[in-house]
Amino acid sequence: MVQIHLPYGKTGMTANIPEENFSGVFESSTPDPAEDQEQEVIRALDNPIGSIPLEKMAENKKSCVIIASDHTRPVPSRYIIPEMLRRLRKGSPDIDITILIATGFHRKTTRSELVAKFGEDIVENEKIVVHDSGDSSTHCKLGTLPSGGELVVNKLAVEADLLVSEGFIEPHFFAGFSGGRKSILPGIAARETVLANHCAEFINHPCSRTGILENNPIHRDMLFAARAAKLAFIVNVVINRDKKVVKAFAGDPEAAHASGCSFLDRCCRIAVPESDIVITTNGGYPLDQNVYQSVKGMTAAEAVCKENGVIIIATSCCDGHGGESFYKMLSEAESPETLLEEIAEVPRNATIPDQWQYQILCRILSKFKVIVVTRDCDHKMIEDMKMIAAGNMDEAITLALKYTSPNAKITVIPDGVSVVTARL
Repeated sequence: MVQIHLPYGKTGMTANIPEENFSGVFESSTPDPAEDQEQEVIRALDNPIGSIPLEKMAENKKSCVIIASDHTRPVPSRYIIPEMLRRLRKGSPDIDITILIATGFHRKTTRSELVAKFGEDIVENEKIVVHDSGDSSTHCKLGTLPSGGELVVNKLAVEADLLVSEGFIEPHFFAGFSGGRKSILPGIAARETVLANHCAEFINHPCSRTGILENNPIHRDMLFAARAAKLAFIVNVVINRDKKVVKAFAGDPEAAHASGCSFLDRCCRIAVPESDIVITTNGGYPLDQNVYQSVKGMTAAEAVCKENGVIIIATSCCDGHGGESFYKMLSEAESPETLLEEIAEVPRNATIPDQWQYQILCRILSKFKVIVVTRDCDHKMIEDMKMIAAGNMDEAITLALKYTSPNAKITVIPDGVSVVTARL
């Protein structure tokens, strides 16, 4: 047997693969983490890309909003936010700073999650506001997106003298890469704006895929939103599978983000042989808290699995399905294929919540069997959503070999959200 350790929740999980079936392990070549993660962030801030330093930018500014990631993102904010705060106050000692949590379409971040992310000191002493995409009283309109949807964002960001953000860059399953402009859309956008950007037509676009920015209509909307909101400065990091900082990028939102994406692309683009069975994960906690987020990891396997093959994903889903309409639409659908047909008829301005996520999951389920390996959530919920549930990896592999053949080849992509996959 070949033993492979996989990210899963906070504990990990082991896969035991018969040697005669084993095709290989494929993962990114991300460099070792920085020797001192805090110093790497400081280095990036000392050498901003395409921008004056943050402290210089803060001079004569009375207010600033820092957009920060929420509980679903493993951004090492403890290393980023304190240094951003220090530099902002160095440039303008009396500046009024608000940390705005970019929840996008996710649930509200709890206080305990904020403490885990920033530390008690920041949560206790800084002004923190959690964005609510459904609260129109906190929003304002900024224009019209290239997609035709209204651009509506949190008015705290618009009213601030200076708007900056932190985040991390990883492959993204329909925006190409995360980070940069995503702090605005979907980060602090209103629900109607997110819905317009995540429409069926755009999700189905051939350039709305992992690792693609050029001609990506979703990315184009996001860039427009960041410019319209006057996002002035970002601090983004690339992290490894242990969620440690490898390299930091700071400066102009577009130039610094492009530099970070270029660096990451060289590390994470991998060629994988087409296989009957592909084992992957959603990178462990906090990315694998629900089924909704776990669709991302599945797309890495989707790109290299033989049609009618089996995708096995180890993902905790301790927080359940992650979206009521996401669960409802899948559980009540006659089949993934019929639901895909229905989604294709939905016009841009009629997108409903979570449509993009079940559209992508249906795309995957229409071509492959998906086995979700979890010991932390209700297996009936998984089965209701047209997938197969297994309590451990041995059970999943046995099932997958039964669905394919005893001689099926098994490929392992240990962290599906950290790679851009292409067939050999």
